[in-house]
Amino acid sequence: MPSQSDPYDAIVLGAGGAGLMCAAVAGQRGKRVLVIDHADQPGKKILISGGGRCNFTNIHCAPDRFLSANPHFAKSALGRYTPTDFLALVERHGIAWHEKTLGQLFCDQSARQIVAMLLAECEAGGVVIRLNHGITAVTHADGLFTVAHGGSVARAPALVIATGGPAIPKIGATGFAYDLARQFGLKVVEPRPALVPLTLGGEDLLFRSLSGVSTPVIARHGKTAFREAALLTHRGLSGPAILQISSYWRHGSAISLDFLPDAPAGWLVQAKGSKPRASVTSALRGHLPDRLADALAERLALPGDLGNIPDRKLEEAQRRLSAWDFTPNGTEGFAKAEVTIGGISTAELSSQTTEARRVPGLYAVGEAVDVTGWLGGYNFQWAWASGWAAAQAL
Repeated sequence: MPSQSDPYDAIVLGAGGAGLMCAAVAGQRGKRVLVIDHADQPGKKILISGGGRCNFTNIHCAPDRFLSANPHFAKSALGRYTPTDFLALVERHGIAWHEKTLGQLFCDQSARQIVAMLLAECEAGGVVIRLNHGITAVTHADGLFTVAHGGSVARAPALVIATGGPAIPKIGATGFAYDLARQFGLKVVEPRPALVPLTLGGEDLLFRSLSGVSTPVIARHGKTAFREAALLTHRGLSGPAILQISSYWRHGSAISLDFLPDAPAGWLVQAKGSKPRASVTSALRGHLPDRLADALAERLALPGDLGNIPDRKLEEAQRRLSAWDFTPNGTEGFAKAEVTIGGISTAELSSQTTEARRVPGLYAVGEAVDVTGWLGGYNFQWAWASGWAAAQAL
């Protein structure tokens, strides 16, 4: 291990997924690497992900499943370090896994196995990890970065920003990466919560009374659509479909939900033909949870038997049910967001190496960068791939 007076080859700020991956790969390439984190344990976001089982990648990973001001930026790293590559690492460590829906891969047992795997890889590369070390200053002079941390000072010609974004502050997440980037003159795309529940107000308050009801929907915003479950909460809307669409939603815009994604065209008129004495409420109860069916029927305001309701009114009701508009008044913020959208501008970085174009030796990886994946293991794959790409260049 290098002494304190010896410069490391690289200092990685952040012991999360991207930082540990970068450090392990660089260490095994013969680089002397130091990882510094203010947290008391590594990989905190990994540990809480996937209900404690870590949705560590997605086999359907592709660049079009990531949001960024530059949609092409992620292609290089994602193309060179794939879900298959990470899965091979998982299997080499004997970690049992399973695929859930939509290509999502999880540990059979515990997310702790992924953290242990990354730490073992770091150990194999001789990486030094210092936890509980708050960073008090970072400077750059004469080709060396100097990091003051926890009463110590470390120097290296390369510095990797892997401190993530401000999502989930209760585990210690902050906007430190952005402050550091700005210190070195790098632009930051305004960060906002992503994969986050949406809040409702006004006319949509009715749905708050349905807290706990979940149903499959297609959530749409513009040309983007996700088919998964939506969950009605006491504050608004959540569930996988809503978390997905939240990354695309902007204040003031509407989202629409198709509450009947499997219903054939004209099904309400057909129901009228087969059960003319039934009500809209009972027809909806055949497709939806009772409480939701009752609330939607009340809003449609078509009382009486189906047989007495004109076909055009039923067709109009079905159209509304397949594109029910909500205009959220906000989100539940970084406290409930799974990730951050925005971050260090990709225009400042090399897509091949993640190195800052104007600050040689400075790199940024993972969630600190303006690359945000869909729900379902995509953000972890970006962490692995971007960390690996930076490690190749260190």
